[in-house]
Amino acid sequence: MAERDLPFGMRDLFGLSDGTAWLFVVIFEATIVMHLRVNFGIAPLLPATAALLLMAAAALVVLVFPMDPLPWPPTVFVAAAGPMAMALTVPWVQNPSGFSNQLWTAYPTSYLLAMLVLRGRVGAAWLGVAAAASVLMTLGVFTDWHAETVVRALTPIATVGAVTVFMAIVRPTQRSLRELGSQANLRAATEAALHAATAERDRQLVRLDQVAGPILTRIAEGRELTDDEREQCRLLEAELRDGLRAPELVTERLSAAARGARARGVEVTLLDDGGFRGVPEWVRRNVIEAAVEALDAARAGTVTVRVLPIGRRWVATVLATGPDGDRRIEIDTAGDVRVST
Repeated sequence: MAERDLPFGMRDLFGLSDGTAWLFVVIFEATIVMHLRVNFGIAPLLPATAALLLMAAAALVVLVFPMDPLPWPPTVFVAAAGPMAMALTVPWVQNPSGFSNQLWTAYPTSYLLAMLVLRGRVGAAWLGVAAAASVLMTLGVFTDWHAETVVRALTPIATVGAVTVFMAIVRPTQRSLRELGSQANLRAATEAALHAATAERDRQLVRLDQVAGPILTRIAEGRELTDDEREQCRLLEAELRDGLRAPELVTERLSAAARGARARGVEVTLLDDGGFRGVPEWVRRNVIEAAVEALDAARAGTVTVRVLPIGRRWVATVLATGPDGDRRIEIDTAGDVRVST
């Protein structure tokens, strides 16, 4: 429902940046204060102050609350603020036969309710209009106000009506803008994915050329490989397999440590299930450091380094088994290391 008619907030609708958005908030608050300042010369201090604070708080809520449509608790507060402020100030109206400054509270009330329409709460805004009109008409019935006074006080309703019509017209445009924005984001994501895939492929090709190029050249020339060269081929094959199984674990230090451990007869397995995507970079460095230490210390047996899926308590585990016993290292999402034997 939040995305049905209002995919954009007022900031997107009017093209407001962070600076201009806050400037808009300041101007709107100043407008509210300017309209309500006249109450201090007519109404008692306490209700005039309460009305001013109530309207200023409602103006801040309707502008800065981040979700569209506006959630119901702040919606109810904003819709009720204007009628409550009017109930606090209009009983002291001093001009029953014409328009009084005391009725200026109706104008900032209409501004608040118009903003409520922009925030996607049309029904609540018009309920606020009805409540404000009820306050005025009730006082008109039980006082000696002339009908002209009540009617003129209700003229700000036109503001809410105009904004309602405006939003009905602009809504299809908003949907089009949402679709265009979604398409642009999709294209950008696709291009970024293609760029990342191309960069990764180029990196793998460069690395393959560096580590396997000389051996492949000797094989292509038809030269018989020595036992040392065959062992080097085995180590290179395992290293290339690491790059496919665990690309986030492959660094120069870890690759060198894994190569050394394999040369000593240790069976090394590197697995990456994607857990590094949910943690800071320094946690990844802690995992690689723990893996390098385990590989350097191994003289026989097996060493398995696994990055767990996202959402697990542990980011990665390093399991080393050998003649001297088993050793398990666990690294959590905070980067803390726990060792058990």
